[in-house]
Amino acid sequence: MKTVDSINFHKRKAVIRVDFNVPLNEKFEVTDDTRIKAAIPTLKKILIDGGSIVIMSHLGRPKDGPSDKFSLKHIVKEVSGQLGTEVKFADDCIGENAFSLTENLKPGEVVLLENLRFYKEEEKGDEDFAKKLSKHGNIYVNDAFGTAHRAHASTAVMAKFFDASSKCFGYVMAGEVASIDKVLNKSEKPFTAIIGGAKVSDKIMIIEQLMNKADHIIIGGGMAFTFVKALGGKIGKSLCEDDKLEVAKDLLNKAKARGVQIHIPTDAVIADNFSNDAAFKEVKIDAIPEGWMGLDIGPESRKQFGTIIKQSKTILWNGPMGVFEMSNFEGGTKQAAYDIVEATKGSAFSLIGGGDSVAAINKYNLADQVSYVSTGGGALLEYIEQGSLPGVRAIEN
Repeated sequence: MKTVDSINFHKRKAVIRVDFNVPLNEKFEVTDDTRIKAAIPTLKKILIDGGSIVIMSHLGRPKDGPSDKFSLKHIVKEVSGQLGTEVKFADDCIGENAFSLTENLKPGEVVLLENLRFYKEEEKGDEDFAKKLSKHGNIYVNDAFGTAHRAHASTAVMAKFFDASSKCFGYVMAGEVASIDKVLNKSEKPFTAIIGGAKVSDKIMIIEQLMNKADHIIIGGGMAFTFVKALGGKIGKSLCEDDKLEVAKDLLNKAKARGVQIHIPTDAVIADNFSNDAAFKEVKIDAIPEGWMGLDIGPESRKQFGTIIKQSKTILWNGPMGVFEMSNFEGGTKQAAYDIVEATKGSAFSLIGGGDSVAAINKYNLADQVSYVSTGGGALLEYIEQGSLPGVRAIEN
């Protein structure tokens, strides 16, 4: 894997695709700087070498061209502060002002281009647009794992305008690819995948792919109730995809045929309303009364799942065990997080991926106690499903 460590950027101009799609409040202040922080080591490596940098990113999903709401000008101060150097701003990504700024960049200088998605050509993967972007530098660095599953101009097309010696991965991309490769292709047994979230339909492909790799697949979250109902259980008014009952049965049969153990919760914390203030109690998961809904896995399931997790040597966690945003229904997710940490201390490799799992591991301040926290939810899932991504292939090919 070719990374920034294999290139000396002295007196060279790197055009780097990062993922600075960060949340802003009503005052346009950055409320979560995780993605900016993640890219800083790559940017600093280029500057320390004596190179200059042209940063490209998108922000949000602007529908009708340029919009102040989605302008990257709002994050210039934050990026400058984190990088410890002034970041100039180009109010366009392929306009005259942009090229004027980047043409005259001196070693140690940094320019941030305006939102790439102000041009429809970005998301269309337009080759002419990609070619224009490529003229901003003489080395292409892709460090935007969060968008590596999109065949966009800046992520999958632009690389073709640079020869093999002038394109590479940044540290974020390299870390993500290496971590996923370790889980999927170099996993130590037993390998346990913990899959949660609301819908079975969102996770069918990932479960099927993981059956080829994992020894155990733990199911939690709202999607568990589709499996419970498929097995004949009573789930009250719990979340359920009735059109996926046969799919759930099929997944269970495929797992059995392949010798993979799928673990469904045996008990649940149920509530009479979707609210933290609702009345709640613990029951068997297949005997939920009418008018009640399951919002978390119960203590019996937490204990069973914990035993499996703590005996594992490779762990992938994607999706919470319950509605962890509510304090009365966070027990299952919280316990899973602590069990993963304990397994990691015992030499297991743990990869946390998918927005809600990352939010949970951060909520309990455990990110530094697991092996790797992925920055890309959709990209991680697609990588597992497809075995590669457009943004990864663009550098490797």
